[in-house]
Amino acid sequence: MTRILKLTPLVTGAFAPFGDVLDISGTPDKIINQGLCDRHHDRALLDFGDGRAGISLFSAKLRQFPITLDLVERHPEGSQAFIPMSLHPFVVVVAPDEDGKPGMPHAFVTTAGQAINLHRGTWHGVLTPIHAPGLFAVVDRIGTGANLDEYRFETPYEILEG
Repeated sequence: MTRILKLTPLVTGAFAPFGDVLDISGTPDKIINQGLCDRHHDRALLDFGDGRAGISLFSAKLRQFPITLDLVERHPEGSQAFIPMSLHPFVVVVAPDEDGKPGMPHAFVTTAGQAINLHRGTWHGVLTPIHAPGLFAVVDRIGTGANLDEYRFETPYEILEG
């Protein structure tokens, strides 16, 4: 038996309990570079505990619908930002914490020009590109100590398109 999750558009309000939507919505905070660049300043709450920020590049395999969700993970020691290196949408799965386990997951789909920053300790699905290339810059914690918890759902979810 499989449980069904439907994709919803990634919007700031719905995603706020889990992290930050990184986009250029709203009025720029500053106009810089001789008036040629809008700066949308400080869009994410980066939190790395006792570690430091690092930038890694991830090359993820493409996923096809329906997408099976049987595993989520979280990083108790730091936030994690996923910044696509193309203008293609990708799927983002998050779940609230319920007494140390993930609650009911939510599945979002980004639009061109959106990235995300997951708050420290947020349960989330694995990187899920749905268009090539699945190339992302990831800003997360570099440091010693365990920073990964995984949870496998006894009954998986199936993510449907649209």
